[in-house]
Amino acid sequence: MSRFNPGQVVATPGALAALEASGESLSTYLQRHLSGDWGDVSDPDVYENEYALTHDLRLLSSYRLKSGQRIWIITEADRSSTCILLPEEY
Repeated sequence: MSRFNPGQVVATPGALAALEASGESLSTYLQRHLSGDWGDVSDPDVYENEYALTHDLRLLSSYRLKSGQRIWIITEADRSSTCILLPEEY
């Protein structure tokens, strides 16, 4: 169940390559993000995301793939788009 609209979903080539290398599906992580499972973020970041849901602010999730690589999923404050990327691509 989605807690917000992701808008247009895009992914960087680096994130797509990391997901392919780990044998995992982008949709699994996107669904976690949309359901409010923010992944491996600190308690203050969880609080910020929960606050952001009702105050039209940016949302950030962080997940560690089976390969050990980390991906971020960021939804813009206006909910116009969501980007899946590697932290170093930010």
